[in-house]
Amino acid sequence: MKPDEVVNPTDGTALHYELRVDAYAPAEIAKRVRDVGVTKANLDAASMFALAVLAGAFIGLGACFSTLSISGVELGYGLQRLVAGITFSMGLILVIVAGAELFTGNNLAVMAWAEGRVPLGRLLSSWAWVYLGNFVGAVATAGLVFFAAPWIADGHEVGATALRIAAAKCQLAPVPAFFLGVMCNALVCLAVWLCFSARSTTDKILSILFPITAFVALGFEHSIANMYFIPMGLLLESEPGVRAAAGLDESALAALSWAGFVRNLVPVTLGNVVGGSLLVGAMYWFIYLRGDEGKSS
Repeated sequence: MKPDEVVNPTDGTALHYELRVDAYAPAEIAKRVRDVGVTKANLDAASMFALAVLAGAFIGLGACFSTLSISGVELGYGLQRLVAGITFSMGLILVIVAGAELFTGNNLAVMAWAEGRVPLGRLLSSWAWVYLGNFVGAVATAGLVFFAAPWIADGHEVGATALRIAAAKCQLAPVPAFFLGVMCNALVCLAVWLCFSARSTTDKILSILFPITAFVALGFEHSIANMYFIPMGLLLESEPGVRAAAGLDESALAALSWAGFVRNLVPVTLGNVVGGSLLVGAMYWFIYLRGDEGKSS
């Protein structure tokens, strides 16, 4: 009996099956990403929004875990950033394995539009619903974490770390914020792309770990993560113990505002769209799917 055969217990004949443990090839990944993009774009609005709220919450939980992991830790800069990235990866692991709709990863759906499978209006509408849902989920998670108060741990050092992160993001100039967003979502979408090569949950987790750790360690900017980080800082700004532990000067605290949040979010979001849609989605469409518009897979 061959390795891909099993015996039918009723009559003893051989039953054939295909057992593959190797990863999907890049050309196969491109078709899978395109087809999933069609499915995502055509989800009904209620389901899309609910899944997006979950994704925003998952990314917020990853951001919360990452903040805790580097609070009060006496490590060199590089190692501290590495720890932050590894723990933040939990957010995208939850999105991919548990199932949710994340705006930055959904930028890969541009491949379905380029193939003529999804109208531009439908694509942009789905992105808008997912972005809004991610915002609701991330901000709501910041509120829940604030009231749960893990930030009081270690003499308010956890809250101080969160406050420093938020203040630093609000001090970014628009041009660097844009390009940090470009680089971030190139790595996020590469992580999602690699997940489409996977045949097991373990494969997916390993596919996520290194690209996401890299973007966090390198200080790139993720719009949905910032929907947690900056509101969290805004909530903590009024806590005297957190302010004292953070040791920030008045100019840094002045930059941390809702206006500062918008000034960060707009260029970072635009950068994320460019990085994910053009540098990953459009590039792989050009390599593997160009000329296949309208053809069945």
